[in-house]
Amino acid sequence: MSEALRVGGLVPLTTLDFPGRLACVLFCQGCGWKCRYCHNPQLIPSRGDSELAWADIRAFLEQRVGLLEAVVFSGGEPTLQAALADAIDEVRALGFKVGLHSAGIKPKLLAKVLPRVDWIGFDVKALPEDSALITGVQGSGEANWRSLELLLDSGVDHECRTTVHWHLFDAAKLWRLAERLRATGVERFAVQLVRTARMLDEHLPEARAPYDQQTLWDRLDRLFPSFVLRG
Repeated sequence: MSEALRVGGLVPLTTLDFPGRLACVLFCQGCGWKCRYCHNPQLIPSRGDSELAWADIRAFLEQRVGLLEAVVFSGGEPTLQAALADAIDEVRALGFKVGLHSAGIKPKLLAKVLPRVDWIGFDVKALPEDSALITGVQGSGEANWRSLELLLDSGVDHECRTTVHWHLFDAAKLWRLAERLRATGVERFAVQLVRTARMLDEHLPEARAPYDQQTLWDRLDRLFPSFVLRG
C-alpha cells in the first residue's frame, strides 16, 4: 500500500462482530464525528498514541490463516482512510472474509469498498434531521443516509444498528426512525443500548427509559423480519 492503514487497536478473536464467523477486529484510527455517547473516544483523533504498524498486523493475520475466518474493519470510522481499499484487498488475498463496521461518513469511499466486503454492520445515527444532535456535525445525517442508500443498492449482506441513549432519543423518535428504515427496505435492525461507563461527553445526563419499553421492543419485532436488542 502507498499509505498504510492507521490502526489504533486489535481484538484477536471474536464471535460477535461478524455473524457466523470467527473473526478478529481492526479498529481504524480517526473519526470525523464526535458522537456524544462514543465509548472509544481515543479512536477519534486521526493519529493515536498506540497505533499498530500495518506490517505487524499483516504478520499476525498470516499466522491466523486457517484459524480465523474473517477480518472486521471497525473504528473510529474506516471510510475516512483512503488506504482502506488496499488493506481490504490484502486481507482478501490471504483468504479471509471481510466485515466492515461503518456509519458511512464518506459515501464515495464507502461506494469504493462495498464490492470488496462480505458483510457490513451499518450505524444509523438517527433520522437525518436529528443526527447533528448526536454527532456534533452539521450534514452528518445526509451523509449517513446517502451511504445507507448505497449499501441497500449494493446487495451486500448487512445489519443496520442504532445506538440509543435515552437523553438523545425517546420512544417516538426511535419508532419514527424504525419506520423510515423499514420503508427504505431495511430488514435486519438492531438497537444497541448505550454503554454509559465511558462516553466522549462525560456530562451527558442520564435519562430514564420509556415506561413502556417492552411495548416498543415488541412493535419493532413485528416491524422487522429480524430485530435484535442489545443491552
